[in-house]
Amino acid sequence: MSDFKLLINGHLVDGDSVMDVINPATEEPVAQCARASKAQLDQAVAAAKAAFPAWAATPIDERRKALITMADVIQANIADLARLLTQEQGKPLEAAMGEVFGAAAFFRYFASLDLPAKVVQDTADAKVEIRRKPLGVIGAIVPWNFPMILMAFKVPAALLAGNTIVLKPAATTPLTTLRFAALVKDLLPPGVLNVIADANDLGAEITKHPDIRKISFTGSTETGKRVMAGAADALKRVTLELGGNDAAIVMGDVDPVLTAPKIFAAAFQNSGQVCIAAKRVYVHESIYDAMCDELAKLADAAVLGDGLEQGTQFGPLQNKAQFDKVLGYIEAGRRDGKVIAGGARQGDKGYFIRPTIVRDITDGSKLVDEEQFGPVLPVIRYSDASDAVTRANASDYGLGGSIWAKDSDKAWDLAAGMESGTVWINKHADLQPHLPFGGAKFSGLGSELGEEGLVEFTQVQVLNMAR
Repeated sequence: MSDFKLLINGHLVDGDSVMDVINPATEEPVAQCARASKAQLDQAVAAAKAAFPAWAATPIDERRKALITMADVIQANIADLARLLTQEQGKPLEAAMGEVFGAAAFFRYFASLDLPAKVVQDTADAKVEIRRKPLGVIGAIVPWNFPMILMAFKVPAALLAGNTIVLKPAATTPLTTLRFAALVKDLLPPGVLNVIADANDLGAEITKHPDIRKISFTGSTETGKRVMAGAADALKRVTLELGGNDAAIVMGDVDPVLTAPKIFAAAFQNSGQVCIAAKRVYVHESIYDAMCDELAKLADAAVLGDGLEQGTQFGPLQNKAQFDKVLGYIEAGRRDGKVIAGGARQGDKGYFIRPTIVRDITDGSKLVDEEQFGPVLPVIRYSDASDAVTRANASDYGLGGSIWAKDSDKAWDLAAGMESGTVWINKHADLQPHLPFGGAKFSGLGSELGEEGLVEFTQVQVLNMAR
């Protein structure tokens, strides 16, 4: 028995087993939650499949009203949800509040959209109309770094389009999602939204399930490849938002004192556990030393701690596996460059690593070439801006990137040459619900957010009539 239950066919149910959820700041359990079995996954999919025809036939205005009501419920419970999110994920409470508020805002945004039929020909001899039809059951798989906001990338768009959903949060951060499910369970017909939790053992079953028509997955590139392979037999649609190794290119005309705090925030938000964080920074040689010094000052001044404690700026890494992985990247930085701030865990309890700055490092190091997904930033010297873009593009990843410059025209031209789904100029990681978001190369397939993200949950139907 657990206070955190599964949502299947409109009912909160116990899992066939339970599992502990660990607070990464204390390494102690926050709570136990229900853990779904394969049989319970099958029940959730069956419920979603049975609910689909009626939900697809529900007028879009009614689906829109349901999203708005869900947003109202999220916002009304922001304090409880945010505190729970901090306890299971680790981020400071203020950041958790922002994430929950953002989730409500994303529900409201999708509620403002429509899927009107589009007449493309209306002549004496023919009428042709394009319609957008729902796909069926959606399998939505969400990672542990932003459980609420990334859920809101998927669920409202899928529901507005007329699909039904089986939602699975990450095994290490299921609590906030299960609490959300309990709060909204009566706002939708039974089976329209189903939420299960697992111990990293049901993802492949969701991916290959014959009654799921689309997978919307956010996570690592390697897992994304397995998702795509698993979906192949049933020719499922897939949207994959995968890893990134975002490059920030800092031109020589910027003021390091003014720019360093923005770069630091772009790199270390959520303790660096952000797919579109600035993960490698190329700095022009004329300001390289000054920029390194400013970044090191900011890292040394950072306040780490339990996210529930007042004044905490950075929480722990979310889980032990990621903690160990990031320590390995720091050792690579120590071997291939010079650590000038941080470089060690903090304390003997919790997965805390101090923000780490590594200078005098270059391409070819594991720390530069791979996605570290944690609080360690390599700073790389360059002399020619075009060469910096070439080096940034040499990565297999292409999620995001940024150019920092006073000369905005030159920055704009350089940005156009970057091989990334999004390139920001004089900012980084600015995601807004009306702007499509997706990656190039190994960073993913398809788009989320915006009208583009909505139509990814639909099938095109062309009605073509002779007259």
